[in-house]
Amino acid sequence: MRFYSLEEVSSPRYSWSLQTEHQWLLPGVRCPTCHDTWASIGEAYPSVDLSELPERKKLKAKLEEDFAEFSRLRERVRRFAPSGAPLTPGTSFGALLGRARGPFPQLVLQNPWTVLMHREALEQLQAEGVRGLKGCRTELRFRDKHPPELLELQVEPGGLFHRDCLPPHVPCPTCGPRFSMPREPLLDAASLPTDRDLFRLANFSTVIVGSERFVDTVRRLCFEEVDFRELPTR
Repeated sequence: MRFYSLEEVSSPRYSWSLQTEHQWLLPGVRCPTCHDTWASIGEAYPSVDLSELPERKKLKAKLEEDFAEFSRLRERVRRFAPSGAPLTPGTSFGALLGRARGPFPQLVLQNPWTVLMHREALEQLQAEGVRGLKGCRTELRFRDKHPPELLELQVEPGGLFHRDCLPPHVPCPTCGPRFSMPREPLLDAASLPTDRDLFRLANFSTVIVGSERFVDTVRRLCFEEVDFRELPTR
């Protein structure tokens, strides 16, 4: 099985724009061990509803100075999140809110670590046997007279960059490993999920990976505005 990262096209045919944010997020934090102030991007769970969480108003702040308070908030959120979710600082939850202007292709890469899709496109992929796709409602305000129903895909972590492509580093015992994008990405074959065809890397959440089945199906259905880069495995 081959694997590919999803990439934005260099010369898009569609003219669209999105100005969005999720309903809630775990704030960034200042680490008491390495003293870095940081937050990740990419990790998102749009299906997670935190409207019943008493601390939800604190999940609007961009930064939490008190690491103990951040840790408490993360544990309060954990019972709502998928099992095993990393929940790094900056993780977002709930429906995607904001403004949208089309026209939109069938598959939309925003950032490009956020994937949106027309409902009918998602249903086509599922009918073709692509596994593990979870579409979540959005709350977007469209300027178009006949707006599409755009769903955000909940792309959960799975799989890792292989250690051989990563620079030497000593991870902070509190923050864990953090590194820049490898020049020659290499996937750890033993870590790759076998139960789904789309996932984001657990140790680099802005990289979304599709299986050969996902890529072949997208190409066969002629979905535009997305490129694929094959990632070798070891």
